[in-house]
Amino acid sequence: MESVLYNQLPQQTAKLVNIQPQKPKEADAFVKAFLKRSLTRKSEEDIEDILTRKAVVLEHLHKRRRRERKTRGKGLSAKQRREMRLFEIKPEHQRYEMFLPLHELWKQYIRDLCNGLKPEAQPQMIQTKLLKADLHGALVTVTKSKCPSYVGLTGIIVQEMKHVFKIITSEDRLKVIPKLNNVFSMEIDGFISYIFGSKIQFRASERSAKKFKAKGTIDL
Repeated sequence: MESVLYNQLPQQTAKLVNIQPQKPKEADAFVKAFLKRSLTRKSEEDIEDILTRKAVVLEHLHKRRRRERKTRGKGLSAKQRREMRLFEIKPEHQRYEMFLPLHELWKQYIRDLCNGLKPEAQPQMIQTKLLKADLHGALVTVTKSKCPSYVGLTGIIVQEMKHVFKIITSEDRLKVIPKLNNVFSMEIDGFISYIFGSKIQFRASERSAKKFKAKGTIDL
């Protein structure tokens, strides 16, 4: 092993790499000094043991970097949203004319959803699609209710929640109408549809994935 490690370089190779050849003793001293500087924690006996029994790896080993897990920010809770009043409509924005463009967009959305609302369209198909559709912007009228004061109220739905509709009337008044015990009607291109509020007590996102029965018990 020593004869290979401390073997003198040929003169041709030494000239090619521009290195002055060293004698075996000098080479031995250089290697030991180099290992002593590189392996400061090891004693001379350990260095001798490495030289005689084991191969020496002089390359630098890269440590693996640990990937930091990215934590997703938590959304606001329902209580925090209420405290921040995110869903409250300011009095200066409670104007009927401001929501007329939204109503026009909603009508176009329903026409596209129902393939143009053709005269030969089946009412049951339209009713099923309306039950799952987004109702923000729909013009609705309370036709039946257990509370007489709600009957006849008409307005554009500006907010839909799980249990209530918030509508803006033509008199620029914001009304909160519960879905329970109320029947709503909406008219578009000659089609009039009636929706029982008690059957759609879901959030808009939940209602879009809900399967409604074709026939069921109807009770205010």
